[in-house]
Amino acid sequence: MNVAEKASRSFSSRLVEPTASLLLVRLSHFLIRQNIRAYVVGGLVRDTLLNRATADIDIAVAGDALEVASRVADALGGRYVLLDELNRVGRVVTADYELDFSSFTGSIEQDLERRDLTLNAMAVELGQFSQGLGDIRVIDPFNGWDDLHQRVIRVVTPTAFKTDAVRLLRTVRLAYELGFSIDSQTEALVQRYCSSITSVAGERIREELLRLLAVPQTEGGLRYLDKVGLLTSIIPELAQEKGVEQPKEHSWDVFNHSLKTVSAVNFLLRRGDWDYTDQSVLAEVPWSSALSEHFNLEVSSGSSRGLLLKLAALLHDIAKPQTKTIDASGRMRFLGHALEGAVVAASIMKRLRFSTKEIKLVEAMVEHHLRPTQLSQSGLPSRRAIYRYFRDTGEAGIDVLLLSLADHLAARGSHLDLDEWRGHVQTVNYVLAKHLEPEGVIAPPMLVNGNDLITVLGMKPGPEIGELLEAVREAQASGEIETREEALAYIRRHWLKRGSREPKE
Repeated sequence: MNVAEKASRSFSSRLVEPTASLLLVRLSHFLIRQNIRAYVVGGLVRDTLLNRATADIDIAVAGDALEVASRVADALGGRYVLLDELNRVGRVVTADYELDFSSFTGSIEQDLERRDLTLNAMAVELGQFSQGLGDIRVIDPFNGWDDLHQRVIRVVTPTAFKTDAVRLLRTVRLAYELGFSIDSQTEALVQRYCSSITSVAGERIREELLRLLAVPQTEGGLRYLDKVGLLTSIIPELAQEKGVEQPKEHSWDVFNHSLKTVSAVNFLLRRGDWDYTDQSVLAEVPWSSALSEHFNLEVSSGSSRGLLLKLAALLHDIAKPQTKTIDASGRMRFLGHALEGAVVAASIMKRLRFSTKEIKLVEAMVEHHLRPTQLSQSGLPSRRAIYRYFRDTGEAGIDVLLLSLADHLAARGSHLDLDEWRGHVQTVNYVLAKHLEPEGVIAPPMLVNGNDLITVLGMKPGPEIGELLEAVREAQASGEIETREEALAYIRRHWLKRGSREPKE
């Protein structure tokens, strides 16, 4: 295709979402007044041509992008975020969009040559939006337009990954996000440079990993990462899981079981299919608008409870290799793998710069992922057992229930015992129902407090007070006591059993 044909490539301005268009008009007017040349590059151009919504807008400016982004944030009433000081990349967060600003020198074509993929190496002069043009001309020196129509992911130059290794992850993530294939030469380059991903800042890896976890074909994306060497470069602890056999009731080794658990989470969250048994197994699994809202709830920037549940699924058996033993009878055991795995998972997430809130949530999921099956070992759990479960799992209580079901599906695969499965689901439904009861089992109202124990019973301040109050809460949850008088009598009995001095009347 000749230069003239490329230059004629354009799309109707009506294809741009109205809110995005208005934002770009405001931005254009502001930058024109500042005498700053600017182009919309990458994502918005690509997604507009694909008739696909996007919340990310990339802007290339002829100037210091960090300074420009800071001024734009003030002008638009947004929030400025420093993304990459070395490469001069800043972000402006508005109510509806995130605008990433980068600097360029020379021509826009030279800037596009430094970008990662051909479908991201297209640009539109920002001023076109403020001019009210019907057709928006696209600058496309590397045939990104053609690759979009052919549904192919291709690097702009062979040095693209060497320049910025996070592009390795972005290439795979975009392929699975868009349903495109990665061309063979690009795949070879990903494999060649996969180890360089370790030089990328943890927060950038976190962002791409979360976006990959968001795609419906999450397991396929993770397996492709493993194929090209990226998965174990990011999380080397996963390499130890490969080939680690499990008891005969398991269908896969530890590594494949972990990936299958991610897929099972997708299935249980109604975001994907499960290929190993009749889809009717989903019928009795709890689901509601409240649960959907729970798993869509944002935990930190870019993460939700659903995405962190998938991450916990990937990491839930991370400590099985080092805890595996075989006893004298030949029985295979993984004693302590949940508790040790929680520590390892937290370490991995700290390395990838997840927030403290995200880490604590996943840590709790991994640590307690066996608890729901333990609850159902002798019929439906007691009120006291349910109270203790939610006390120990904290904010992760509901998430752990779903993780345990996903773990079950990913253990049995096509050999799922439907009676065992129904029993597990019944327990989960029962525990969830108790959780939804007002106060009662999960958070019984306080009948007495520490001050009561000091003033009424004459106790001295100390850890014993907290232990007795917790014992009262458990007794309330189990239905043993209901009033303040019963609570005080209960404490007197327990205090005397401990050998403490006689409480005052």
